[in-house]
Amino acid sequence: MTTIAVVRKDGRAAIAADTLTKWGSGKESAAYIVNHSKILKVGASFLGVTGNATFKTVLRDYFARPRVYARFNTPLELFKTWQKLHAVLKRDYYLVAGDDEEDSVESSRMDVLIANAHGIFGIAAHRTAQEFSRFYAFGSGSDYALGAMYAVYGRTGWGAERIARYAIDAAAEFDDGTALPVESHAVRLAKA
Repeated sequence: MTTIAVVRKDGRAAIAADTLTKWGSGKESAAYIVNHSKILKVGASFLGVTGNATFKTVLRDYFARPRVYARFNTPLELFKTWQKLHAVLKRDYYLVAGDDEEDSVESSRMDVLIANAHGIFGIAAHRTAQEFSRFYAFGSGSDYALGAMYAVYGRTGWGAERIARYAIDAAAEFDDGTALPVESHAVRLAKA
């Protein structure tokens, strides 16, 4: 279980995530797990990963490979990046893509939010790539995070990183799959 939030405001993009790992009814908090981060840096982009805890290790390993296509600056680049990743997930990492007759395409079984100098983006499990104008959240506490961001986004003096952290705080308060501490990162947006 996880909650990830991204925010774009006042020339900044931010990403925040909780640090709890759950296995069934068991909880592994940041106090016990050294590698608890759900956000990884790939080049100049920050990626927040939801889904099985193994995915953060898989993505770290995959994006550390030489000559990997890793572009996150537009929805189309993100889609192309994930199409190439999906093939490798199946071949090298033994992804069980699932077999739901309702699905039009195989699932990569993770949702990822991205913050970088070009904006805030998301790639869903079925490789739907989107760019967000203000904020978004993925994960088990996403409903709480979205509500919190909606409530405070217009407040004067509340920057992107503060809003993203607030979203995770709200999710941790009400979602049993989300827990503190919060990890966050912010970047200055490139001028258009």
